[in-house]
Amino acid sequence: MNELGFIDVSPIAILQIVAAYILGSIAFGILISKMFGLPDPRTIGSGNPGATNVLRSGKKSAAALTLLGDAFKGWFPVWFVMQPDGGLMWVTSAVAISVFIGHLYPVFYKFKGGKGVATALGILLAISPWLGLLIMGTWILVFAITKYSSLAAIIASILLPIYAASLNWFEAYRDYEMVFIFLALMLVWRHRSNIHKLLNGTEAGFGKNKH
Repeated sequence: MNELGFIDVSPIAILQIVAAYILGSIAFGILISKMFGLPDPRTIGSGNPGATNVLRSGKKSAAALTLLGDAFKGWFPVWFVMQPDGGLMWVTSAVAISVFIGHLYPVFYKFKGGKGVATALGILLAISPWLGLLIMGTWILVFAITKYSSLAAIIASILLPIYAASLNWFEAYRDYEMVFIFLALMLVWRHRSNIHKLLNGTEAGFGKNKH
């Protein structure tokens, strides 16, 4: 901050934030599906251009690449601005939120993007690998039990700020508190249609018959 108590916003910081949004706007699910000659994932299942819908096309390798691409685009810009000594926390927070918003509302696809699970995971792995791994483990456990990827994402999202608070990460990364809460709230909001389907029993799970 400067002597008046305001945050110093440098042109480099602005460039990093804008670049993060542009990177977040890249829909790997759509690009990889085209590379593999698969249907547009927006025409499958929930219409979400993410790894789950790509997997529904029957190509596991394409789904895996989509997952890695979406996670990487969340991880890389956050990791980059934290180099070499952690960087400015407000810039890291702004970049994290910007890349996530880019995924949800991509400029290249009329602001209609994915739900953000893999991208959020990448962001968490960059800020706190242990927190990211804990969230990933929660997703895997819930999915293994229920076979619902949406339910796994919803539960992991709800537990994100709880994990952070319980493990004292809010104190260690107090400037990231709002990032964790923002990610959790937006992930649940983006899954609101899935929540409705789960409640009325019409959600499609892997290995389950669709009602």
